[in-house]
Amino acid sequence: MRWLLLFMAIIIAGGLYVAFKVFGPNTGSFSEGEYLYIHTGSSYDAVKAELVNGGFVRDIKSFDLLATEANYPAHIHAGKYRVTRGMSNYRIIRMLRSGRQEPVKLVINKLRTRQDLINIICKNLEADSNVLKQMLHDTVYLAEFGLDTNTAMCAIMPDTYEFFWNTSADKAFRKIEKNYARFWTGERKAKAAAKDISPVQAVILASIVEEESNKNDEKPTIASVYLNRLHKGIRLQADPTVKYAVGDFSLRRITGVHLAFASPYNTYQNTGLPPGPICTPSQQSIDAVLNAPETDYIYFCAREDFSGYHRFAATDAEQAKNARLYHRALDARGIH
Repeated sequence: MRWLLLFMAIIIAGGLYVAFKVFGPNTGSFSEGEYLYIHTGSSYDAVKAELVNGGFVRDIKSFDLLATEANYPAHIHAGKYRVTRGMSNYRIIRMLRSGRQEPVKLVINKLRTRQDLINIICKNLEADSNVLKQMLHDTVYLAEFGLDTNTAMCAIMPDTYEFFWNTSADKAFRKIEKNYARFWTGERKAKAAAKDISPVQAVILASIVEEESNKNDEKPTIASVYLNRLHKGIRLQADPTVKYAVGDFSLRRITGVHLAFASPYNTYQNTGLPPGPICTPSQQSIDAVLNAPETDYIYFCAREDFSGYHRFAATDAEQAKNARLYHRALDARGIH
């Protein structure tokens, strides 16, 4: 009887031990944080190495035994997985085997260059930066979306996008472009046509408006100035395009040296719109272009009170007066 009881105790203890190894906590030090990244094409050995090196599991042997029993090595899914403290082997393996990864919220605000886009996507997703760079320079690929190497950034609208971490460069661009395509409803396309511009041209013009002011209530009037100049064949002479051309967005005062800089983006040197956007404009800026009022303004100048608002003018004399007020204010503040 004593041996029977001892045997039963051993069986129960063994069962409890196995149950603990399966369902008990097995998380480690989290030396790499709580997110486990499994790259596309990773082997089971590579996954185990990540689990150990990142401090996600404390006892890799028990994990290995259960994972093998669950046939996880044949069901590895790339992705970003959140491992929380106290998770058991069972919960970790179930999560990894099912591919239940954490979505990534990618917030795109104002970007200025293709490299800015490459940086933000490839910093947050597995997407290959070299592949994305090639895509943004591939005329055949971009033509699929009605874009070219100059206008590629027109498709990038500031917004919050949700991806899985292992999204490829192609799928990331396509999802972002779909948001751009949805934005261009029939009504918006009709408004652009009424202004005698295409959707792409509207975005390019909106990018200039975006850089000129952060006052949404003033943007339609600013847009009206540029539309008037565009349709009259007057050079836009937009300071933000000069900053883009010289590659210095911190300039507070544009001088003759800057104005003479040779670039297709310098609207002091070239008539019409620049070949592409100088930033990714907000929806408000695009709508400001589409809803620009009818005005006779062909000039505007920053107010001398540095409020961020502008004075508008229809004649050279009015503009000269406004410009004198502003430049005196710059001189008074020692801004060169």
